[in-house]
Amino acid sequence: MHASHAPGSGSVLDLLVTVATIAAIAAYVGGVRISRRKGRQWPWHRVALWCTGIVVAAASVAGPLATAAHESFVAHMTAHLAAGMIAPVMLVLAAPVTLALRALHVTPARRLARLLASRPVSLIAHPLTAALISVGGLWLIYLGPVAESMRHVPLIHVAVHGHLVLAGYLFTAAVIGLDPRPHAPSRGLTAVVLVLSIAAHGILAKHLFAHPPSGFSDVQAGAQLMYYAGAWVEAVVIVIFCARWYRATDPRRRSLSGASSRAA
Repeated sequence: MHASHAPGSGSVLDLLVTVATIAAIAAYVGGVRISRRKGRQWPWHRVALWCTGIVVAAASVAGPLATAAHESFVAHMTAHLAAGMIAPVMLVLAAPVTLALRALHVTPARRLARLLASRPVSLIAHPLTAALISVGGLWLIYLGPVAESMRHVPLIHVAVHGHLVLAGYLFTAAVIGLDPRPHAPSRGLTAVVLVLSIAAHGILAKHLFAHPPSGFSDVQAGAQLMYYAGAWVEAVVIVIFCARWYRATDPRRRSLSGASSRAA
């Protein structure tokens, strides 16, 4: 059965996604140019990560992959991994908040810093809350009627993948912690939340393998892709998290940092 789309709705949504993609890349590149004009260099590899992450996220909701995702569960899971896991890792490593704080004028930068330190943002950015939004959202999508609705209503398809990108970014940022966080949680708690989230994602993949949702072809192959490919992305997050934890607790780095501060 083919998904029923309104005439022209797909092309309109593709156009909107394309415009949003160009705008996101242009805003980041503009921030880099402002930062460099201020004498603050910005690594080009972060620019590449941001551009690639935005394009990967856009490919999950527009283009051939998004079209195939309405019928093939393998394509659906490929889009899911792109939007909810691969793109967020790239976007977090691009450190957009740090770039914004560098590029903005003093008053907007201070307002952004106060917003980041506010209680609501601190609550949402906490690893436990971010995990509930990200992983809990996946369980609601695949165990409820949303997954079926995505196949027939383009706006729901875009909204769900938008949620995957934002929730995945929020969770990855909460775990990796590359951008400034005024109220950073303990790394031990973050590690526990990361392990539990990985387990919940794997259990959901196994549940989909054992109880395939109706309306899709090759569901079990898609569930296997979710399990194994997702594990590789999760391994990357674990490596980055552990590397940053090690660097933060390395006595040599801490002594060098202290000496630099005293010299300054």
